Amino acid sequence: MLQCSHVPMIKHPDQRIGVFVDAQNMYHSARNIYNSRVNFKEVLKQAIAGRKLITAVAYVITSPTKEEASFFDALGKSGFKVKTKDLQIFPGGAKKADWDVGIAMDAIKLSPRLDVVILVSGDGDYVPMVEYLQNHGLQLEVIAFGESSSKSLREVADDFTDLSQDRNRFLLKIK
Repeated sequence: MLQCSHVPMIKHPDQRIGVFVDAQNMYHSARNIYNSRVNFKEVLKQAIAGRKLITAVAYVITSPTKEEASFFDALGKSGFKVKTKDLQIFPGGAKKADWDVGIAMDAIKLSPRLDVVILVSGDGDYVPMVEYLQNHGLQLEVIAFGESSSKSLREVADDFTDLSQDRNRFLLKIK
């Protein structure tokens, strides 16, 4: 059983859940902390926890080389709908790649059909989204690596699952 930072939430089979994965955040966390990759299939199993999955979306960034195509295919085979966005490269070489606003908008748009929103990211930029959805009656769960998760996000979430507590399950070695 994974440790959570809050009193364990009641999770029952009738709860309708939506899982929203900030794939870049999770990819970089696993790579920088553990020199590994995330086992997204196991993360999704953890998130579902015997409940009714309404949607599971992984938000990803495509590079100009499109080298991540096999990763996107693996996400799809693991049960995720994959939403892509091109990496923005600005004059001068600066790069921008994030889905924060898109994830927040999708979670808010889908919220009438959900009881629980599960955010798979440790990014503190999601705190306003979490608070908004909680104020509209939803339970908000966060799944991420404790070492790279925003303290404010962990504190505001109704439940926080630290993937670092079971690295053998949630990490894959880089080949």
